[in-house]
Parts: sequence; structure tokens; C-alpha cells
Amino acid sequence: MTSEGPVVRLVQVPALGRAPGYSHVAEVRGGRTVYVSGQIAVDAQGRVVGEGDFRAQARQVFENLRVALAAVGLTFDAVVKLTFFLTDFAHLAAMREVRDEFVNTAAPPASSAVQVSRLVHEALLIEVEAVAAAP
Repeated sequence: MTSEGPVVRLVQVPALGRAPGYSHVAEVRGGRTVYVSGQIAVDAQGRVVGEGDFRAQARQVFENLRVALAAVGLTFDAVVKLTFFLTDFAHLAAMREVRDEFVNTAAPPASSAVQVSRLVHEALLIEVEAVAAAP
């Protein structure tokens, strides 16, 4: 922290592709809180991965979260909050199964799930944003 408040570093992660109008990661120093923008099932070239396959999309989303966290030196162990946006709650159980491949299930992060009518691309079924904290 400075006398004027926290220092914020906004990070564009090349491995996640070009971000139109937002940063992939916002790191707040002096408390080390990191906000990861909602990740969707796209590769580094911006192509949708797993069209029509919820599990494939969920895995791509969590891989994108992993890459974003690594860009600021963190892992899923630092994640304190996940927010899930699903186009259909019928996928909730599958989402939890995929999530459990990435997070510490003994001490899972806080989370929220919201059903939405549509995401930024009509082929997308899931979006996840994260908040992480580190000492």
C-alpha cells in the first residue's frame, strides 16, 4: 500500500487471448487480493472449445483460470471465491465435478452460481470468475 491507497496491477495474459475492454486479472497489492475476470471456454486464439460439450467447456474454463492465476504467481490454493454463470442449472453437478479436479475439496472456496439466459457467445455454456488472496 502507498499513502494514497493500494497499488493495482491490471494484467493482460497473452495465453488467454486478446481481452476486448477488460483485463484478465486485477491484482491489488498491499493486501494481495486478485480478481480474475470471468473466464469462458475459449483458447488463446479466441476459439470456442467444446461446443455442445459442457464438461469440455468447464475444463477449458478452469484451465484458463489456472493460467490467469499463474500469471500473478498464484494457484487455485489462493482462490477464496468463485462465481459461476451457467446457461442451465442441469449442468450444476457436472460443473462441481470438474471444479473439484482443480480446487482443494477439503477447504473449497466460497462460491455462487447464477443461471443466465446467454453468455457473450451463443455456444458458451459456462463462465467462471475468481477472487484470490495471498499473504
